[in-house]
Amino acid sequence: MARQARPRRKKSQAIQQVPWRRLKYRTPPVKLISDDEIEAVHDASMRILEEVGMDFLHPEALAILKAAGADVTEGSERVRFDRAFIEEKIKTAPAQFPFHARNPERTVGIGGDELVICAVASAPNASDLDGGRRPGNFVDFENFCRLSQAFNVIQMNGGYPVEPVDVHPSVRHLHCLKSFITLTDKPFHAYSLGRQRNLDALEMTRIARGVPMERFHREPSLMTVINTSSPLRLDTPMIEGVIEMGRAGQIAVITPFTLAGAMAPVTLAGALAQQNAEALAAIAFAQCSTPGAPVVYGGFTSNVDMKSGAPAFGTPEFLNTQIIGGQLARRYDLPYRASNVNASNCVDAQAAYESQMSIWGLVQGHGNIMKHGAGWLEGGLCASFEKMVVDVEMLQMISEFLQPVSFDEASLGLDAVREVGPGGHYFGAAHTIERYETAFYSPMLSDWRNFETWEETGSETATQRANRIYKQMLQDYEAPPLDAAIREELDAFVAKRVEEGGVASD
Repeated sequence: MARQARPRRKKSQAIQQVPWRRLKYRTPPVKLISDDEIEAVHDASMRILEEVGMDFLHPEALAILKAAGADVTEGSERVRFDRAFIEEKIKTAPAQFPFHARNPERTVGIGGDELVICAVASAPNASDLDGGRRPGNFVDFENFCRLSQAFNVIQMNGGYPVEPVDVHPSVRHLHCLKSFITLTDKPFHAYSLGRQRNLDALEMTRIARGVPMERFHREPSLMTVINTSSPLRLDTPMIEGVIEMGRAGQIAVITPFTLAGAMAPVTLAGALAQQNAEALAAIAFAQCSTPGAPVVYGGFTSNVDMKSGAPAFGTPEFLNTQIIGGQLARRYDLPYRASNVNASNCVDAQAAYESQMSIWGLVQGHGNIMKHGAGWLEGGLCASFEKMVVDVEMLQMISEFLQPVSFDEASLGLDAVREVGPGGHYFGAAHTIERYETAFYSPMLSDWRNFETWEETGSETATQRANRIYKQMLQDYEAPPLDAAIREELDAFVAKRVEEGGVASD
């Protein structure tokens, strides 16, 4: 797909950022419910799978599960699972593994005590203060890619930030994945929308890393999200994604979308039991298909507004399920995916406080992958440029919070106390002068000046400042280097697949 040349601009003063770094938790996860209550959820999940079962809408999946010993009802798509079968199969899934980027310095780890933050994904619309809300398009898609590369605290692209509906669905995946590879050097995501799209994504990722297929199969380098069709169904495109990604040794994030009161029981306990049943059944299937395939336990249980039926996010209920989801994932020794979400229709206080609730629940629950980390708005219907900046500010604060605090002799500052003594101040102390530039977190978005200074310089709101910051980040953006031979092979593959028509679509 042709791109317009972007003129080189003179760089302005750089936006304040934390450095790119791998994030590790340094405190134990919150244990919100007891071990007995976790076992009660587990038992309820097993009873769901034993008594009700789950539908797998693909003959190959049914054959794989039947051969493995699951109870496949003849003439239907219903599969029931014995609890011992589930426990045995999920044991082959790895507890943690690396996620390789085309730039080895951007490789991260999935599982254990590591947190990996993704940009927003899958929104059908984009927005900013200048252009308002608009259907997803390729220009906005690529600009979100540039921002995900430019913001250090974003560690991977967790799906198309916005769906570029101006690119035909038959070839959309080819152009979007090529943009991930050329505009960023961080790990990325492919959608499981049928077998051929998976196969194209796998080959493009292998090309991007410049490795032979045998090595690529040993090194997880591509992620997909497998959403169950709650309640208790796994559809054809998702099943093909599980199969193809597993066979290639790549990552499937198994995530039921269980909204309490709509697609799951209205109680949190019931919704979590159903989430757990769906996740475990799909993970067991992944292990039946390819034992040892890297998978992630995904939680996405929230509630609905019972007045309108609209999904609600960043609620006390969502905070609970984010934390309990982490307890369930650790019960099975699996990595855990959660999300930064909100239901606000604009970048306002609601968007911030619901996202902060979501982020804090994820951190307390020790989520390993934060989906939709920066830019999500409208319950996922819109990717906002200003919201991305607001989220990045919050995530930078979390990044700083996760850094260890030093208590060595110099940090304890006794020399400064002796120098200043009673009644003095520390602004001019040698200890302060040596450290003042790096002593504290320096915000990118927050304005800490007094009211009079803020008013004299235009009284900008945080949303207005976010608009200015995102545009400066785009102005200063530089594409990461890409080996010329890899670029040539990638271009040739995409051109060939586009000429072939990509993937048949309606």
